[in-house]
Amino acid sequence: MRSKITDTIFEQIMAVRAGGQCNMLDTTAVQRYAFDHDMYELVDLIETDRKAYATFILTGERGGNAD
Repeated sequence: MRSKITDTIFEQIMAVRAGGQCNMLDTTAVQRYAFDHDMYELVDLIETDRKAYATFILTGERGGNAD
């Protein structure tokens, strides 16, 4: 299974978090911030797999295999 949270998406999430302008659990606000800052991979992830995004935010699990 491929990681749903790719390195690019990970970096984008960290950039949103560092910006400090929205609650990371407010997916609408995160999507808007990401869109406004050309982070289209993150926008797409939240749109297509909100569960993977929320799991990463809550647990740090990126969705890949343990090996």
